[in-house]
Amino acid sequence: MAKLFWAQIPIEKATAFFYYEAHAETANIIYELKYKNHPEIGNIVGRMLAKEIQPSGFFDGIDGIVPVPLAKKRLRQRGYNQSMEIAQGVSEMTGLPIYKKVVRRNSFKGSQTNKGRWDRQENVEHVFELTDATAVSNKHLLLIDDVITTGATCIACAKALCQSGNIRISILALGFAKS
Repeated sequence: MAKLFWAQIPIEKATAFFYYEAHAETANIIYELKYKNHPEIGNIVGRMLAKEIQPSGFFDGIDGIVPVPLAKKRLRQRGYNQSMEIAQGVSEMTGLPIYKKVVRRNSFKGSQTNKGRWDRQENVEHVFELTDATAVSNKHLLLIDDVITTGATCIACAKALCQSGNIRISILALGFAKS
């Protein structure tokens, strides 16, 4: 598969389980997971997603999973990281290890929900920090997020991961927002 260079990030492959559209039935999965204190939904849907795409070979060559981290403030508010919950379900089905502490979100500048494309990018610029370069150097990492709208969060996180040197990134999300 040819590499795509999205904002100078070597993206190998990317997929999502469903199109995300606000107030659609599938959006309820995300709402329940993120805002109604149902972390178990992330694990269940992560397993379903992995089972669905595993036969396509999507996970071939991937060395480990990196869930998009939440800022400490948001993690305290919610009590869990929805991307970690999804990652745990994917890991259960694929056997891929989760790299939990290789990158961190060092600030929370507010939700991306009501921001436009450029504001989203600016909101996450420089908020991720690589904390363990040796753990991910020379690896193919699967970055997991709940919903991708503009891709700003994944790109910002991937940029931080790329500082470790010679890595490849693939992206997996539950939802991909229609534009």
